[in-house]
Amino acid sequence: RALGLDDLENKVRSQRPPTREELEATRFAWRVVKHVKSNAIVFANADRTLGIGAGQMSRVDSCRIAIWKAKEAGLSLEGSVVASDAMFPFADGLIACEEAGATVAIQPGGSVRDEEVITAANERKMAMVFTKVRHFKH
Repeated sequence: RALGLDDLENKVRSQRPPTREELEATRFAWRVVKHVKSNAIVFANADRTLGIGAGQMSRVDSCRIAIWKAKEAGLSLEGSVVASDAMFPFADGLIACEEAGATVAIQPGGSVRDEEVITAANERKMAMVFTKVRHFKH
């Protein structure tokens, strides 16, 4: 099944595009988040996961769990990529991820509040990619 990773450079929705290194990490994080139970949030760099949050009723709670797990493991999220298996329905989850150190977000998009989330990314100088592919699994 298509992962939505083809032609990522043309799926950037933020003002700032990801760097080459960030794109590599973004592809890795997107492949990982596909296998995590919803509402899945994965923080990663190019070669490993840093924090995973899943199975919550709220996406922002999954973000908080992923951040907590990374900190418990002594891992820094500075400069990380965050992948969300489904859209960020509100900016709060994205903001929590950025405050923890994420510089790029990859998500399917498709929320009625996409523009609000994109604005939050732009205000924080984050890069954001929309795959238009939703992994969301129970």
